[in-house]
Amino acid sequence: MTVSRFATTRRRALFGAAALGLAALSAPAAWAQAAYPSKPVTLLVGFPPGGQTDFAARVQLASLQTALGQPVIIDNKAGVNGNLAAVDVMKAPADGYRLLVGNGSMTIAAHVYTTLGIVDPRQLTPIGVMLQSALVLAVPATSPIKTYAEFAALVRNKSSNGNGIDYGTGGIGALPHVTMELLRERLGNPKMNHVPYKGSSPAMTDLIAGRLDAMFDATSVIAPFIKSGQLRPLLVTSDKRVPAFPDVPTAAEAGLKDFNIISFIGLYGPPNLPADVVKKANTALNASLKDPTVVKGILDRGDEPGGGTAEHLGNLTRSQFKTWGDVVKANSIKAD
Repeated sequence: MTVSRFATTRRRALFGAAALGLAALSAPAAWAQAAYPSKPVTLLVGFPPGGQTDFAARVQLASLQTALGQPVIIDNKAGVNGNLAAVDVMKAPADGYRLLVGNGSMTIAAHVYTTLGIVDPRQLTPIGVMLQSALVLAVPATSPIKTYAEFAALVRNKSSNGNGIDYGTGGIGALPHVTMELLRERLGNPKMNHVPYKGSSPAMTDLIAGRLDAMFDATSVIAPFIKSGQLRPLLVTSDKRVPAFPDVPTAAEAGLKDFNIISFIGLYGPPNLPADVVKKANTALNASLKDPTVVKGILDRGDEPGGGTAEHLGNLTRSQFKTWGDVVKANSIKAD
């Protein structure tokens, strides 16, 4: 049987095409990951525009787009203290195109909510810290309390009289709430009355008016009221003084040892996000945080730029998850 030159050539072409097809099929994931990002990246923010978490995304938007070489879209998916956005990212493909801008309240929510399917933040893939801030313990400017020592004395005195001080927060299970409960433990568990509000703003209004004795909140939230002379800061919960309040002592300087509480906002991906995608996103985040415009925007609000490795965010998330889990359990804090 004679095989024509045309048939032989056609057969070789078919074999060649099949081989190329098999080669392409053998490593599509590696090819796709190498190209990351090859399309717009969406940042899910679990809170409405205007808050600290939303700010963390928007202040870095232009710089992140430059660093990634692709458009970055912010999607505010507010609800359940940020959990709706976290659930979205938990279920997203592990390709790096839907990322979460999540705050430290995620490390508390999984302990205080028991019926809402709250995301365990340790299951997400950490990418990097976007910004961070200390908390500030503040009293009304009209209060006679000038120092943390005087505040501690007031707490014990009111407790011994059977009343207890009144402190406000933006809600049950919020970071300022568990921080004050941790402080109460440090003071020997005196009587203190928690007054939860629907957000920090109404709580701040009552604190300024003197209807509350004290309150913790993030530096960026409380800074305008300190600068206007409406509130008096007693201490900051960082291990060093913060640029926004250089005259305010740290907790350790005020006499409260080992009380380093950081409010942080981090960038997370879905579970099992490939290492090369994490590296690319982390590199872009750190580049953005070196942009002078971004740094100034963050510092002007009283926060501090984040940065560092993905491992740092992972360690911070796990550490706070354990700390707040212990506090929530010890004080029987429940939000549902």
